[in-house]
Amino acid sequence: MADRYTAPQWDRAALLTVDVQKDFGRPGSATWSPDKDRVVPAVAGLADLFRRERLPVVHIVRLYRSDGSNADLCRRQRIESGHRIVEPGTDGAEIVAALKPSSSARLDASLLLGGGIQAWPGREWVIYKPRWGAFYATPLEGHLRALGVTTLVVCGFNFPNCPRATIYEATERDFRVVMVRDGVSGLYERGIEEIRNIGVAVVAAEEVAAAVHGNDRTKEGG
Repeated sequence: MADRYTAPQWDRAALLTVDVQKDFGRPGSATWSPDKDRVVPAVAGLADLFRRERLPVVHIVRLYRSDGSNADLCRRQRIESGHRIVEPGTDGAEIVAALKPSSSARLDASLLLGGGIQAWPGREWVIYKPRWGAFYATPLEGHLRALGVTTLVVCGFNFPNCPRATIYEATERDFRVVMVRDGVSGLYERGIEEIRNIGVAVVAAEEVAAAVHGNDRTKEGG
């Protein structure tokens, strides 16, 4: 059960999507799992909700250069050998269409690989990460602090790798963390139990939506 240090603060929450990119959602990819078909609609619904409520949305992406120079060691040899996945400038590297604020929104690979933060309309941004976790060697923490964010609502592909690493990094930085159970692919019960043990709330997308709406009613009533 969440206590006063870990309970979500919904008026200071941001939605964090991790690696919800076309290549990672395709059968045969390293992060594919059968539940991806339910994950995308759940995440897209939350993205639309956060936009309507003027709450921040941050998309975290991977981009692998064709020479493998910025890939994790366990994937570098495969990319050096010619495997192409989330290659900068390709359609496969793009965030899935359902999550984008508009059909014209595309990744600026040069800006992202250079460590910049790409701004999309409203309170929405994209950040590139060079390794599993979204905080490693990225401007994410500073960006969230500047926005006044205390609570992260985490979604994405594929739990055993990048979402889980991101969750641990977030808790190490004293963010309050909510993982959306139907918004993360590749989940399993032992993993859920383990992150609950470090103070992470694991809830359904509809519960997040209800909490955000409930927070609005509280503000209006106050």
